[in-house]
Parts: sequence; C-alpha cells; structure tokens
Amino acid sequence: MNRAHPDHPHQPRPVRGGHGAPHGRHDKHSTDDQADLLDLDAEVLAEHLASLTAWLPLEPAPRRIVDLGCGTGTGTFALLDRFPDAHVTAVDASAGHLRHLRERARARGAQERVRTVQADLDEPVWPDLGAPDLVWASASMHHMGHPDRALRTVHDTLAPGGLFAVVELAGFPRFLPEDAPEDRPGLEERCHAATERFHAEHVPHRGADWGPMLTAAGFEVEGERTLAVRIEGSRSEAVGRYALGSLQRVRGAAAATLCPEDLAALDRLLDTDSPHSVLRRDDLAVRTERTVWAARRT
Repeated sequence: MNRAHPDHPHQPRPVRGGHGAPHGRHDKHSTDDQADLLDLDAEVLAEHLASLTAWLPLEPAPRRIVDLGCGTGTGTFALLDRFPDAHVTAVDASAGHLRHLRERARARGAQERVRTVQADLDEPVWPDLGAPDLVWASASMHHMGHPDRALRTVHDTLAPGGLFAVVELAGFPRFLPEDAPEDRPGLEERCHAATERFHAEHVPHRGADWGPMLTAAGFEVEGERTLAVRIEGSRSEAVGRYALGSLQRVRGAAAATLCPEDLAALDRLLDTDSPHSVLRRDDLAVRTERTVWAARRT
C-alpha cells in the first residue's frame, strides 16, 4: 500500500498504514521533512477540517475514536478538540510520525487521551483497536492495496451503530495563478498533469467515489459533503511554506517527465535564495476540494 499525505504527491510504498515519506530516501531527514509538511497542512487547513468534523452525524458524541493513517495527528487533534471527552487510537505505519504525534500530544497536555498503534493496514489481520464509536480515515483509504477488505475490517471493528468517516481528495492543491510564473505560464498545471500519470499507476483509488464501496461493505451511507477550499496567502504566512514543501514533492514525482524549461522554472520557484522563490510571491492561494462520506454500521 502506498502512503502519502492527503494533499501531497503519492510515493511508491515507503510506508504502510499512514502518511508516506517523500519520494526517494526514507531516512530520518525525509521523515522529519514530511512531518513538517503534515503540520503545515494542519495549520493552514484547520478551519476547514473543523467544519468537516462538525458536520459528522454523531449523537451522542463518540468516546472511543480510531484515526486510521493518522500521520502526525492532523485528524487526531481535530477530533480531540471537537469531542473533549473522547480518547483517540492513532494508527500509522511510520514510527517517526507516531513519535511526533506523541510529542505533540504531550505539548498539548493530551497524552492521556491518545494511544498510538504502529500497524500495516494492508495486512489481513489488524491489531486490536477496540470497538470504537467513530473511525476516521482522511486520505488514507485510497492507499490500501485491498480497499474492499479494509472497508469490511473497519465495519467489523466499529461498535454497532458506530460511524465511519472517509475523507477523500479531489487532487493535489494548487497555489499559483493560472498565468504564473511569468516566464512559464501554466507551469503548475503541467506539473500536476505529469504527477497524474504516476498516481494513476500507484494510487488508482485516489479520488474514488467511496459511497458504493461503503454500501457493498455493509455500511449505510448517511451523508456526503464536498468542501471547496480557497485560502488566500495574505491570510497566513504559512501558506508560502506550505506551497514550498508541497511543490518540492510535486517535483519529486514530476521531474522525470517535465521538459527542461519547465523543470528549470520549477527549480527557480523552489530556490529560497532566488528572487523568484515561491516564498516571495504575494499571489498565492490554497485551492483544493475534500469530500467526506459518513457511513453507519447498522
């Protein structure tokens, strides 16, 4: 199973059951870089994530939650904030990401409310995750090598009447205006077109309609919502750093197929010492979509 962050290029099989390492090396440095980008994603998209968790049809509030493919805890902490009496079991295959999550939990004084489990969710038998009232999977199900089996496992893991929330992406976020950069207009779209070929091969379920698959696994789908995201760079200085880290990962997946002129233009955007650096642009905006399905074990 491939694993990468919900809004970042998907990489070939570095990590199972969680958010993946950058393309290429999978050492501590690359894991730390990925953790930084996951934290930026949580910071920039916090308002939109809160609106997704608030929409979930949950009455009474869940007390036992499982976050599948938790990464560094973007969903874990959003759920802890939304449900102050809940405890979360955070599941991922990356020991580094789970360590980072535990450090964040201690810093927030929430360590007693979080349990971490390192697991490969592509294995046919999962570790004991209890009988949760809510299972949350944000941009993790599409990495499963056997998604039908994983959906059935989630169904059987949930407590009767429990809810499964699946969050899916419309694609990688965009940051630049369509006519940017000035010397290579449309560069970002061409980069994404190059990564789509990679994703189609390695992550075929990204962008899938999970509704029919949830029904086939025994769930009753109670709702579906698509949230359009647009965050102007002027609202948060983190948008520039988020764009830089994201485009660095786009380069890793697209470099082999980009023309030399596009690759050079992309490298100018990624050169933090260059006057053309993405960090120096005042026209950035985060543009993406996320869809959430709420499915009940009846």
